[in-house]
Amino acid sequence: MLKLFKIVALLEGISYLVLFGNMLIVKGSNPELYKTLLFPIGMTHGLLFIAYIILAIMLKIELNWSAKKFGIIVLGSVIPFGAFYVEKKYLSTETN
Repeated sequence: MLKLFKIVALLEGISYLVLFGNMLIVKGSNPELYKTLLFPIGMTHGLLFIAYIILAIMLKIELNWSAKKFGIIVLGSVIPFGAFYVEKKYLSTETN
């Protein structure tokens, strides 16, 4: 399950950056393209975010994470580049 969580964390982090890129870059230069891309990118990110949170809860129980570690891991899902930081600092030290 940890391997699946790492994959979801990576995809969630990428989707978050793509969503920001669409908002910051595309919106100003091409509003119609922005509107077209917003739903599929937003939906994908939303589903990955939900999967990230659910898997984090399941892993907290399975791996007996402390409340602090769990909080940092969940917080990593709402901060840009946070999922990458969490994977590098907290998940790379876990055993598979």
